[in-house]
Amino acid sequence: MKKNLWDIYTDTQRNELEEFNTAYRMFLDAGKTERECVTEIVQQAKAQGYRDLTEVDRLKAGDKVYATHMEKAVALFRIGSDDFAAGMNLLGAHIDSPRIDLKQNPLYEDNELAYFDTHYYGGIKKYQWVTIPLALHGVVVRKDGTKVAISIGENDSDPVFVITDLLIHLSAKQLDKKANVVIEGENLDLLIGSKPLKEEEKDAVAKQIAQILKDTYDFELEDLQSAELEIVPAGKARECGLDRSMIMAYGQDDRVCAYTSLRAIFDAADMTRTACCILVDKEEIGSLGSTGMHSRFFENMVAELMDKLGNYSELHLRRALANSTMISSDVAAGFDPLYKEVYAPKAAAFLGKGLVLKKHTGARGKVSSNDANAEYIARIRKVFADNEITFQMSEMGKVDAGGGGTIAYILAQYGMEVIDGGVCVLNMHAPYEISSKADIYEAYRGYMAFLQDMK
Repeated sequence: MKKNLWDIYTDTQRNELEEFNTAYRMFLDAGKTERECVTEIVQQAKAQGYRDLTEVDRLKAGDKVYATHMEKAVALFRIGSDDFAAGMNLLGAHIDSPRIDLKQNPLYEDNELAYFDTHYYGGIKKYQWVTIPLALHGVVVRKDGTKVAISIGENDSDPVFVITDLLIHLSAKQLDKKANVVIEGENLDLLIGSKPLKEEEKDAVAKQIAQILKDTYDFELEDLQSAELEIVPAGKARECGLDRSMIMAYGQDDRVCAYTSLRAIFDAADMTRTACCILVDKEEIGSLGSTGMHSRFFENMVAELMDKLGNYSELHLRRALANSTMISSDVAAGFDPLYKEVYAPKAAAFLGKGLVLKKHTGARGKVSSNDANAEYIARIRKVFADNEITFQMSEMGKVDAGGGGTIAYILAQYGMEVIDGGVCVLNMHAPYEISSKADIYEAYRGYMAFLQDMK
């Protein structure tokens, strides 16, 4: 088995690792939704000298630009000196995470308790989301198009919210249910109030909530019909363990790979091949929709880029995409000794053992998966060896234990070489996920080496 990274790193690297992870935790706190992530990413990109692609007339080697789409997806490019049609080096991750969303007519009252009606997003274990402090993030868009940004539950002075569970004393029948139905989806409603509005007899608590929304947050109840409000765990990303070796936080799938990819394109040395970091929405529900990887956003932005470089043609665009190489930056399932029966140890990813490469994802017989070519893996191994990058090869778990996917197969449809590579986590898709500080830092180093040296 490979050495633990903590045994390999020098004191200087350990100091850099801590600084990197402090910044990572700040990124997680700033971006609990895809919209918030894009806002934070754009701010950081501008500070690094990136310009909005729509505001640039002509491009040349050395330029740095970004493009956003519907405030939920973003692509960053560093223009190299090589012929663009010869391809790019791409890092791609997603910035959406499993959560609970408000329905479009959410407010209701039942026995003088007010609730928001909800619908969960992505693959979650529903029982993990009850009885924990929750926050509300998102946007409300009024009929005139103006927006109200919402973040309630993160500051010490804010209220928090909760999804209730049945008390143990009355839960005999509930505890006989299978885990996937012990909490029903329609029972994931958010408790938001219990105080009635004075001099109101019917739905007085709901009316009090509507009044608070108007007085405190400056929108009408009907404006929730054109809102995107997400329920996420309240609180900041924290160091985990007495040795402070891990990070415990919401949304690390896949913001841990998004942040390391972002920092890699910021910090990579000058390169001849154009580099791209594409961070998208909707991966947790199939990558569909206009802000998911299945949309034409990425392809359109590459076309715009080529046009501003003065060498656009449909043929050149197709060549550029087909000749590109990519690491689909997504998390891997970390080996959990408490549940070792579902893992194949010789094909598992372990915390503290480096960046995880996955030749394929999918389920059972590699269904719905990209499957990277052996020749491409060999080239990546060479890049990592030359840069002293520690990596491990893994699969999700035992062959018939389950499975999962990433955006890799979508980009592979262009004919480019793609492999999955990211950070392994424990508690994947839970309200709080766990990653190793060392793996986070090593992923960043590996992504930089890929952008700089992959040919």
